[in-house]
Amino acid sequence: MTKTTATPARKRRAMPKQDRRIQLIKATISCIANKGLSNITMADITTEAGLSLGIVNLHFQSKNNLLVETLRFVVDEYNEGQAKILKKRSSKTTQEILEDHLAFDFSAKVCQKDKLAVWFGFWGEAKTRPTYQKICTESDNATELSITALFEEVIHEGKYSLADAAIITKGYTAIVEGLWLDLLIAPGAFNRKNANQVARTYLAVMFPKHISL
Repeated sequence: MTKTTATPARKRRAMPKQDRRIQLIKATISCIANKGLSNITMADITTEAGLSLGIVNLHFQSKNNLLVETLRFVVDEYNEGQAKILKKRSSKTTQEILEDHLAFDFSAKVCQKDKLAVWFGFWGEAKTRPTYQKICTESDNATELSITALFEEVIHEGKYSLADAAIITKGYTAIVEGLWLDLLIAPGAFNRKNANQVARTYLAVMFPKHISL
């Protein structure tokens, strides 16, 4: 009996630090999705992760630190995915990159319900939490700059003389975020395919030589 109960403890200690942190972050994501950002407790997180409060404190020191790192995790995951697509300029056409970016924004990984709940949960708290606001703002700005640069290439290539990349980017990001919200609050009535088609229609109007319906 002693041997059986000791084995899980050894396994917990043997898990690499980064893996343990990710385990706790994923448990936090699940708790935010189920209870809302303002309602979750450390007890919720430890129960979800199957770990003790001491383990959480060891890796994050406080609930606030854990929440901040959870936000960073979701933000970094999106930004890294976007950057990976945009780095393929030398091997893909501008049209292919535009298609890939559209597909990425409505992929299963990005539009996972739990992660969308995290995005909107933290956005909702950003006005009163400077740290959340800083992370969200920096991410939004980086995303807009990247998309604007891509759209500028599309405009130049397609000779869309009256198009303004910055304005089209504002419209695109507003549409995408609105569609993400629809996917979060009405998943039964709206799906990723529907959302992709709405965003595609907008881009097809802006860049008819590059996106078709």
